Amino acid sequence: MPAPATEHRLPLPHVLLALAVVAVWGSNFVIIKIGLTHLPPLLFAALRFSLAFLPAALFLRRPPVPWGNLAAYGLLIGSGQFALLFLAMRSQISPGLASLVIQTQVFFTLLLAMRLANERVRGFQWLALALAAAGLGVIVVHTDGSTTPLGLAMVLAAAFCWACGNIVGKRAGTVNMLAYVVWSSLFAAPPLIALALLVEGPARVWQGLSQADAATWGAVLWQTVGNAFFGYGVWGWLLARHPAPTIVPMALLVPVFGMSSAALLLGESLPGWKLGAAALVMAGLALNLLWPRIRQWRAAV
Repeated sequence: MPAPATEHRLPLPHVLLALAVVAVWGSNFVIIKIGLTHLPPLLFAALRFSLAFLPAALFLRRPPVPWGNLAAYGLLIGSGQFALLFLAMRSQISPGLASLVIQTQVFFTLLLAMRLANERVRGFQWLALALAAAGLGVIVVHTDGSTTPLGLAMVLAAAFCWACGNIVGKRAGTVNMLAYVVWSSLFAAPPLIALALLVEGPARVWQGLSQADAATWGAVLWQTVGNAFFGYGVWGWLLARHPAPTIVPMALLVPVFGMSSAALLLGESLPGWKLGAAALVMAGLALNLLWPRIRQWRAAV
């Protein structure tokens, strides 16, 4: 009988760092809603990626990956994920539900990876997908004034763009993720600026900039310094020092922080159907993420 695998334990300071990251990522949806009070969505996204590139690019070397890879990632995450998410959150979906639904990127990433590798989806993964789909079904049935079918569809499309970005990022290999995010922003910002001027119009762009207050600019800085620099920087630092199965499951707490912060800071209601939908989606996420580790642990005992 093989000896049981030694459990890897995180030092308390590293646990607290990981919790800080997921708290920032989760509460980010409330911050987005605050920023959208004065800034139109596409302009907000353009500012986010512009400040993510400069001045950080002056201090971080471009990662050794092809320009095409950086461009594809920047377009998918910037013009795809964040543009669609911000547009949906303007009036089509509540921050708490957005923080939950966007996590379906895990399943889109899984299906894309399986498709590209010509691998079959395994039984536990089908069950995980079914649980998450049931949770989304609950949301569809209960869409109201704060969340619409269009908003749900837009966030699902944003999650798909995120998943495509994950596949592109994986092909970049092992790189400094913070530098990768910074330099890919070079290709996200210009299209977003062009879309903001074309779709929202110069007058609306100028109005948004002139009406932006300290809270609005704080939201933009939170998106760049907190969400991008601190989040990706610390998460990459932790992944470099600990096995991924020890760190990655903590990302399951992002919707918990997202929904709880929306309830506490914005007064978003948490009726039973919403908690039930969250339980189903998160159960699917947890099963997909943790079941292989549980099977490995059982085989080693």
